[in-house]
Amino acid sequence: MKLTTASKLIDFQGKRKWYVIDAQDIVLGKLATKTANILRGKDKPSFSAHVDCGDNVIVINCDKVALTGNKMKGKLYHRHSGYLGNLKTQTAEDVMEKTPKRIIHEAVNGMLPKNKLRKHYIKKLYIYTGTEHKHAGQNPTTITV
Repeated sequence: MKLTTASKLIDFQGKRKWYVIDAQDIVLGKLATKTANILRGKDKPSFSAHVDCGDNVIVINCDKVALTGNKMKGKLYHRHSGYLGNLKTQTAEDVMEKTPKRIIHEAVNGMLPKNKLRKHYIKKLYIYTGTEHKHAGQNPTTITV
């Protein structure tokens, strides 16, 4: 069976499932690992590394995720505008106050493979700060981590 570039982005079954993960009091690393495996489709028997066969993941309560040890004050997040001298550094505590979605997004993005499929995987990740999300019509399945 020949696969074209367009067919590599579609699951062999054709239908993607939707999952909800509640991030309240879950350690960031465990949450990111489980989410990345679902996005890639590694939990399926039909997994193939060159095909995007993963499912959609909704993460709720991202502002209540747990960081172990002294990571709230010690873990640093960097961003750069591209101009000289514009490297901005923030602690995890500051990022959690302003944009809590960024912590989970960067953790999951770092666990995905660094290839052309990475942007397709990360598009299937939806992160929300509260318990409400707008994907109720897809009938997502709840996963406990």
